Order: sequence, then structure tokens, then C-alpha cells
Amino acid sequence: MEQLDHFRAQVRAWLEENCPASMRTPVVADEDICWGGRRFVYQSEDQKLWLERMAAQGWTVPHWPRQYGGAGLDRAQCKVLQQEMAALGCRAPLTSLGVIMLAPALFKFASEAQKLAHLPGIARGEIRWCQGYSEPGSGSDLASLQTAAQDMEDHYLVNGSKVWTSYANMSDWIFCLVRTDPRAPKREGISFLLFDMTSEGVSTAPIRLLSGASPFCQTFFSDVVVPKANMVGEPNKGWAIAKYLLQHERNMAASLGRPGSGRKKPMEQVALETLGDDHGKLADPVLRQSLARLQIREQAFALTMQRVGDEMKAGADPGPASSILKYCGSEINKQRHELNLAIHGMAGLGWEGEVFDEGRIARSWLRSKANSIEGGTSEIQLNIIARRVLGLPATS
Repeated sequence: MEQLDHFRAQVRAWLEENCPASMRTPVVADEDICWGGRRFVYQSEDQKLWLERMAAQGWTVPHWPRQYGGAGLDRAQCKVLQQEMAALGCRAPLTSLGVIMLAPALFKFASEAQKLAHLPGIARGEIRWCQGYSEPGSGSDLASLQTAAQDMEDHYLVNGSKVWTSYANMSDWIFCLVRTDPRAPKREGISFLLFDMTSEGVSTAPIRLLSGASPFCQTFFSDVVVPKANMVGEPNKGWAIAKYLLQHERNMAASLGRPGSGRKKPMEQVALETLGDDHGKLADPVLRQSLARLQIREQAFALTMQRVGDEMKAGADPGPASSILKYCGSEINKQRHELNLAIHGMAGLGWEGEVFDEGRIARSWLRSKANSIEGGTSEIQLNIIARRVLGLPATS
């Protein structure tokens, strides 16, 4: 404990000295989130400096070994760092699909050369990654994917398309599922490739959502040359990697269920600011009950997420329980947005204009509906929970 207390004092002093004042303010807009990468436009010099300083410390991924860009901290030290950052109000220096989704798969399945080639760049926020999984005809039935990688002896030639590729038009590299053996049973003919999004033959087309935003793209591959060294694992054995990565993706999606996730204020604060009386109370008993129910679900979920996070840092795989987290997190976030809409009433339905904050409430409510589709539909998650967690028999 004495050593941990000394470490805490060091961390606190370093953060106070090195975290810019502007990086100690709440995230209130998409521009406040640092994605890193070659194409990323920093909101400010402070945002860039904060990423660089944290990356130099290895604190963007503090639990990773030093040779891959981390700091080699143990679980207790990582928790101290998290606590001290929260106490000072420090923003996350980096948000990255490379960290959250790809890296766990690389640690488990990649060669040492591949780890050294890709992990340090992920840790430093130098390369932004996107995910090439779903296709126009292969969503929940992902194993039916048809994007092909033809073996050309010294390289693969990739043709096909992916859809719902988050931020593909802003990403530097893609981790992509491709079919390398069209004659094999569908789960046995899939491989896991990494390649540069600036490769000749790669193009993207943004997809506008019901909310009016466009974080997703359809991505096209036309005779894209991919070096054979970029295949992770064995040819035709990529399905195991795909499933493992999906577990981490679902944990990421589950984080929507945490209290005040993203840039959202706690809903009770929103309610008091909008409908509270002069004494800081809410007159509507139904609203009070709904807020209490949401708070209870959020807190219980946050504790469960913390436990699962500690287990993963100790080396445990998330396993099928990630489906529980993904399902519950999606439902909590949808409940939160429904409640937000109810609190604001007619004022929450405005679609544009300064008085409606450009329709932020209505657009966010519409966007939340996709939570139960992306990363695996709620129906698929419930099937996984029934079969693989509860061990219920399959229906005929």
C-alpha cells in the first residue's frame, strides 16, 4: 500500500503539471474527442499535446507491455491512474477502435512481428483503424460474407464491399474479414487481413442516417493488393479471430450503459435544470420514479462493467457474457434518450435552429435506436445468452 500511495502521488503530480487546463473540461462536442491518426484534425494544440504527453508515458494504454507502447502497469496502478484522471477531470487522451477492438485480437493471434509493426502506432494514436465486417448481404449472419481475397502467390487480391464501416472515410487502416476459400463451409473459409486504406482500389461512400449524421460508410475494394504478411493467424482460420474481436466490440458498445456515458449529463441533472422548481425538486412523481429506475440500472451496470474490466485486465476473456453487457448497455442508453425526450417535451422535437441546439435531442434519440442493431442485434445477443450463457436447449 505504501508503494501504491507513492505511485498515486507521482501520478497526481504529473497530471497536474502536464494536463492542459482545456483538457480538464467536459467533452461536449464530437470535436472534443481525440481519435488520432494521419487524417485527424486536432481541435487545438492542447488536444495534440495531451495525446503526445500521455503516449510518451505509455498511459494511453497503461496496462500494455512497454515494448508495444504501454507502461506495463498492474491492475492496481491502472486503477489509480483512472481515479486520479477522474479527480482532476482529465479527458481521455485517445479514443481508438485500434485500442478497444483490434489490439486484443493482435495480442492473442498476431505474430511478434505484426505486434511490433502495429501496436506501438495504435498506442501513440498515429494510426486510426476501422472495421471491415458487415456486408450488404451479411449482417447478423456475418459468416456468409462474400468479400474475396484471391491468393496470387506473393500477395492477396481483395474484391468486394463492406457496409456500416464506422469512420472509414477518416481511417488509415482497416481490419477486414475476407473469404479465402469459397469452397469451404462458410465459417472455415474466412481470413483476417490488415491493410492500408490508401491502397489503390479502396474507396468509401458515407451513409446518411435517420438522425442526419454520417459516421458510417460503405467501403469498396477493387483489385486491392494486400501483402501476405498482413494476414493475422492462419489462412481460412479467421472466424475464431472475428468472434474474439466481436466480444471486445460488444464490451465497447456496452459502455453506453454507464452513467453519464459519452458527453451526456446525468439525466437527473438534466431533469432538474429543465423542470426543477425553486427548491431543486421535481413535482412529477412518475418522472421521479423513472429517474430513480434509470439511476439504479446505471449504477448496477457500472459496477458490473468495472468487475468485467478488472477480470479482463487480469487476462480473462470477456466470453459470451459480453452479449449480456452489450444488450443491457444498449437498452439502458435507449431508455436514457427516451427519458430525455420526455423531459424536454415539445422543445425536444425541434430538428434544426439555434433554439433547438440544431436538433441535438431529437437526433440523439433517433441515433440511439441503432444501439440495438450495431455490434450484433439484440435478438442475436439474446440467442447467444440463451444458448451459451444459460445453456437453454435450441428450439427445433
